[in-house]
This record gives sequence, C-alpha cells and structure tokens, in this order.
Amino acid sequence: MKMRATALGAVFALTNVLIAAPAMASGNPYLANVPVSAGPITLPITPGGRGTRPYEMSRIIAPEEKAAMMKQMMPMMNMVTRMDVKDVMNLMAIKYKASEGLSFDDVVESMKLRANQVNFKLVGHSPMYKDIQAVLGDMDAPRMEVFHYCDIAAGRAVLKYAPEALVYLPCRIGIMEDADKNIWVMTLDWDISWLDSISGKMGLEQNPETKELVQFAQDIRDKMDNIMRAAATGDL
Repeated sequence: MKMRATALGAVFALTNVLIAAPAMASGNPYLANVPVSAGPITLPITPGGRGTRPYEMSRIIAPEEKAAMMKQMMPMMNMVTRMDVKDVMNLMAIKYKASEGLSFDDVVESMKLRANQVNFKLVGHSPMYKDIQAVLGDMDAPRMEVFHYCDIAAGRAVLKYAPEALVYLPCRIGIMEDADKNIWVMTLDWDISWLDSISGKMGLEQNPETKELVQFAQDIRDKMDNIMRAAATGDL
C-alpha cells in the first residue's frame, strides 16, 4: 500500500475546509435528518446544522460525537497499519532536507525571497527555540522557527465557505535543526489529489463554491511547495 504524506491530519483539515459538501442531494424528506454515512462509520454531519451563508458557522459537534466517530475509525486504521503518534505526525507533514553547506539563515533567506516572488505574504514569525530557552531554561534545544504565510484571497474564500477553517490559518512553514544538525523545511500536507479517486470528488465538482476552493487549495499547495524547495536548496 502506497502511503504518501497526504496525512490523516490533512484529510481532517481539508474535510473541514473543503469537503463537508451538501450531504443529501436526493431531496427525500424522510432522509432530511439522516447523518452522512461512510460504510459503518456515522459522521457527525447533519444537513440542518450546516452553515449555508457566507461566514456562517455550522453547529457545534459535541465531544461525545467526535469521540464516538474516532472509536469507530480506530479499528479500521489499526487493520491498515499499527501507527503511533510519531508515525501520524510524520505522515501529516511534507518535509525537505536542506542541502549540505546551507546555514539556517541561508534557508530562511531563500524562503522569504521565493515567498515574495509568488506573492505569499509573511504575516507572522514564531522563534520557538528562544521561548524554550527563556521559559524552560533548555539551552540544548535545537533552533526551530515557524513562519506564517497568507494568500488573502484564498483565505477569504475558505472562510466564507467554512469559518471554522480559521483554526488552520494562516499557512505555516517550519524550519528546524534535527538531532544531527541537519536543517529541515516542513509544512502540513495540503495534497488533495486523493480526491481524484472518489466519484464526484465528494460533491466538490457539483458545487461552484467548492470547485473554487479546490483550485485555491491546489494553488496554495503548489506555492508552498515552491517556497519550501527553494528554501531547502538555497535558491535565490
């Protein structure tokens, strides 16, 4: 089984942002309140609780519903592979190892230059290692920094459709030294190519709003990958 870094987390993220497509297209009034079902798993989505207007929040999903869904999913996942949290985190990430001879600052400079070229705006910076040193007194922690980027048009389109997606924004690129002083460039995997294997792409093809979001998601992923590759190779 070929397992790419499309990632469990990316699947959940894009499900919330893009794929919570209108559930029942049949119009059968007797099915109006029947939850969406994927085989034996009942997903906590009901037509009456979904926001339909721009920026309208969907209903709150109770922790008990989420817990019940995860309990249903875990046996299925366990049959595929026995993963622990470390495996899941690795699966969720896209990462590139920086070329030999590049310093941390070289990688950051190349990332920023390429981001400017593709019109990705730097909107935040979190030098986590400094907080680890200052707050915890851990001077052995490797250098790690997170850079926050935004495509404002894409962000608006996503938030109009699913305001809950705010928790995933802005996009983040992490640069980190590992235990061997190698430098890595990482982000959450936004690859949605797996949707091509699903009939109708889970309703995305029928909805003009979500078709636009798919394009935005693909554009964001392409730009992020472009930026990360440039950072990892020191391309100026």
